[in-house]
Amino acid sequence: MLAVKKAAFVYSTTQKTIFRDVGFALEAGETLCVLGPNGVGKTTLLKCIAGLQSLSEGTVHLAGMEVSRMKRQNIAKLLAYVPQFHQPVFAFSVFDVVLMGRSPHIGFMASPSRKDHAVARQSLSAMGIEHLSDKAYTEISGGERQMVLFARVLAQRPQILLLDEPTAHLDFGNQVQVLTLIKQMAASGLVVVMTSHEPDHAFMAARTVALMTRDQVYIGAPDEVLTENRLKTVYGVDIRIMDTGRGGKTCIPLMPEPGGNG
Repeated sequence: MLAVKKAAFVYSTTQKTIFRDVGFALEAGETLCVLGPNGVGKTTLLKCIAGLQSLSEGTVHLAGMEVSRMKRQNIAKLLAYVPQFHQPVFAFSVFDVVLMGRSPHIGFMASPSRKDHAVARQSLSAMGIEHLSDKAYTEISGGERQMVLFARVLAQRPQILLLDEPTAHLDFGNQVQVLTLIKQMAASGLVVVMTSHEPDHAFMAARTVALMTRDQVYIGAPDEVLTENRLKTVYGVDIRIMDTGRGGKTCIPLMPEPGGNG
């Protein structure tokens, strides 16, 4: 469903290499969590997959088609992208923002149908934010906006979902709700690629992890890729990986002693 082959991105102005030789293939129902420190290209990789930026080398294929040769509407029918930051300009209602997710399925100059309105309402309900429906998108909190963007994705009905730090700005309860939703989406057959700064998220919601460093990318099962020594090397802090007692794992950073050397 999604294949990235020998992908590299180099800024044309500075010739600075952001990432190189990234490759993976995901089938329906699989989730990939992309981890790594700031500046290693996690967001840039998502934008290249979505066709919003062009790779310097390599290719991206969506359902067997090379993304660089696809029309935007055809990409939107297959793929949804939720950015980390979304600055609203116009005071659309929350319902209208969610309804915009139906745009790839609406003909040119056509109006949303009753089915489109019904799908938008169902999506708001699935996220538990029906009470925001009539509020202005510009007047709700950042966390609420994130939930609205997820509802818009549900309305779009994509096959591939790209999420840039989907739990940013969310409290613990909504973080768990979003991660649970991601698992449900994958279980329903979607391909999900999400970036995160939290190694825990890979253990909680992903079958595969890509740990990006400034020199290389480690890709594999979370248990294999996310080791204490590797995470210490990547993030520069001591980390302990512990069992949660419920069949999962969690990562705990160890604070250095005051006045100590680490």
